[in-house]
Amino acid sequence: MNNTYFLFLSFLFMQCFMASLAMTMRNLATDQFALLQFKDHILDPHNVLANNWTASSSVCNWLGVSCGVGHGRVTSLTLPNMNFTGTIPPHLGNLSFLLYLNLSRNNFYGNLPQELGQLHRLRLIHLSFNGLNGVIPSWLGKLHRVEQLLMRNNNFTGTIPQTLVNMSNLEILNLGNNQLSGTCNKLQKLALSANQFNGFIPRNIGNLTQLKEVYLGLNNLEGEIPEEIGNLFSLEILSARSMGLTGLIPKSIGNLTVLKEVDLGENRLEGNLPPMASLQKLEKLVLWQNNLSGNILNSISNASMLRMLSVIDNSFSGLIPNTLGNLRHLEWFQIRGNHFITEPATHEWSFLSSLANCKNLTFLDVSQNPLNGILPTYIGNLSTSLKKFFADDCELQGNIPLEVGNLSNVFLLELTNNKISGSIPATIGGLRNVQSLTLDINELQGPIPEKICGLERLYTLELSFNKLSGPMPTCLGNLTSLRNLYLGSNKLSYAIPSSLWSLQDILEIDLSSNYFSGSHPLDIGHLRALMYLNLSKNLLMSDMVSTIGGPETLVSLDLSNNKFHGHIPESFGGLISLEFLDLCNNNLSGVIPKSLEKLTNLKYFNVSYNRLEGEIPTGRCFQNFSYRSFMKNYALCGPSRLLVPPCRSSIHRNSKLTILRVLRYGLLTIATIVVIIVFTIIYRKCQSRSITLPVKEDLLSLKTWRRISYAELSQATDGFGESNFLGSGSFGSVYKGRLSDGMNVAIKVFNLQIEGAFRSFDTECEAMRNIVHRNLVKVITCSSNVDFKALVLDFMPNGRSI
Repeated sequence: MNNTYFLFLSFLFMQCFMASLAMTMRNLATDQFALLQFKDHILDPHNVLANNWTASSSVCNWLGVSCGVGHGRVTSLTLPNMNFTGTIPPHLGNLSFLLYLNLSRNNFYGNLPQELGQLHRLRLIHLSFNGLNGVIPSWLGKLHRVEQLLMRNNNFTGTIPQTLVNMSNLEILNLGNNQLSGTCNKLQKLALSANQFNGFIPRNIGNLTQLKEVYLGLNNLEGEIPEEIGNLFSLEILSARSMGLTGLIPKSIGNLTVLKEVDLGENRLEGNLPPMASLQKLEKLVLWQNNLSGNILNSISNASMLRMLSVIDNSFSGLIPNTLGNLRHLEWFQIRGNHFITEPATHEWSFLSSLANCKNLTFLDVSQNPLNGILPTYIGNLSTSLKKFFADDCELQGNIPLEVGNLSNVFLLELTNNKISGSIPATIGGLRNVQSLTLDINELQGPIPEKICGLERLYTLELSFNKLSGPMPTCLGNLTSLRNLYLGSNKLSYAIPSSLWSLQDILEIDLSSNYFSGSHPLDIGHLRALMYLNLSKNLLMSDMVSTIGGPETLVSLDLSNNKFHGHIPESFGGLISLEFLDLCNNNLSGVIPKSLEKLTNLKYFNVSYNRLEGEIPTGRCFQNFSYRSFMKNYALCGPSRLLVPPCRSSIHRNSKLTILRVLRYGLLTIATIVVIIVFTIIYRKCQSRSITLPVKEDLLSLKTWRRISYAELSQATDGFGESNFLGSGSFGSVYKGRLSDGMNVAIKVFNLQIEGAFRSFDTECEAMRNIVHRNLVKVITCSSNVDFKALVLDFMPNGRSI
């Protein structure tokens, strides 16, 4: 029974397979017949098809023919620029799987056969540059999947059929250079934005008197806006931005009394704005990035329905009127980058008082205008709906008014590049929704108020290039939303709070050019997103190894001009995104790690003015660095192009043969010299012992002297203050100090950046502790670590202590 069932299923499967195969062969034969009919209907002067479309090869291998992989049917017929002549046969309508039809740049003529309307799978119809004539057939509207319909440069006549609006997937329609005619008197919306139209806006656009909306932007149109645009009395929206329009805005635009939106931004329009008093319904006026001039604000003060005004980057000028409060619906006021001024006599921003009547105002931008003056106290009267306030580069003076804290819903406040002085008011804490606070490049003084730490949504804090002083608030580490912190070029001091390194998601930190100090490690290893860190030009003196953890996201690291010491960590090789690394002018020692050769993105590297030694790496990025990256170090060696001596290993290899010859022929001479040197050393030691016997008592007491720390000396001299400065020598400076036991001393501090300072310190220690003379000052003790060396001497009130 089972065998009979299996045989029945096998037989059924074979019948289906054979039927399917027969159908495929029959359908492919249909495609072949259609193509052969096409071949017979045309004149082929070069016999291209006669030699290629033959029965000896499969249809799918014929020139210009492609088939689908699954069904094996013809999906593409592409034969452009073949110089074919004739009519397009109706048999092409049987290519039911056809997706692409391209017969452009031939000599086809006659009407399009209606059988092409059966090709419902078509995506592309490209018949441009032929001699096709007749009307554009209405059945094209049935081809809903067509994305590109290209039939330019033919002889089509009549009107464009309305059925083309049914081609819902149509992206490109090109019917240019035909003989089409007709009118569109009832057209209400013309939307041609974001195409590649070129040329000019035609003057006969004024004939489309029923138009309500015109969108022409993001094309390549140029020239002037035609005066005939004023005939479109029903026009409500005119959008022609981001093109090459030039000349004046036509005065006839004032005729469009129902106009609601005008967007002519990013063109090359010039001249004054025409009178717009009649545009009572205007809600949106966008003219940014042109070269328009005059006083636009007086022109639009009667447009009581205006919601948005954006005229940035033009040449508008004149006073900002106090009548802006009449624009009760105003939401967006943007006049950045013009030449507006305030009242010369008072320099008060009285227009802000007028804008307080605009209860819907959300965006206010008056930046880059020579407004001068001060921020008035009534800035606090602006609408609570205000979200963005920009007034950078306005020549602002005076203090930030306390009332700024009333702008409780502002999330962007920018007052950069002015002359604002005084302190940051504590009322700044009232900006509880602020996300970006930008006050850089001003003359602000005093401490950073701790009220800033209450701005829980703060994303960017920019206070660079001011005169702020005091410590950085420890509570800044509580601002978990903070991503960008810029405090560079101020007078901030004391230690960088360790809480700062708990901001795991911070992206950029700039604390450069301040007076931050301390030896606490800067643990940035937990800053998993950090990209930019600049601590340059401070007084930081921690061990480099304990300073850097190594976030792989770091792109720029600048620790230059500090007092960092220790070795450059091998872990720097793991900073795979690093492009900028500056460690110059520190007290770093040891070698440059070979692991830095892994930094394939590194473009700038500087370790000059340190105490580094050993071979300079030569792999990968190091091949691009010049001698300036390594100058003024202790004992670096490497390639001659870096102006450093060659490394000893290479010298040894190059002179090995010479040394062997010297040893072979001068061994006796060398042995003799060695014996003489040994006897000389023994003799001098015996002589030195006899000379120093009288001061044995002093030497014994030296063993009992205590060493003194840097902190004790700093306390004894009030932080090496100017009031205790006695003078300076070739290798350092001398300060007066009082030790904790009340003893007055002179402290000679060696400048370790000066070549020879290390050697001078060692020599003076050795000489002055072993020699007693009535004309020499007695050495009491010394202080010495990696980056600080000093001698503590008897203080002579009426004489020299060095």
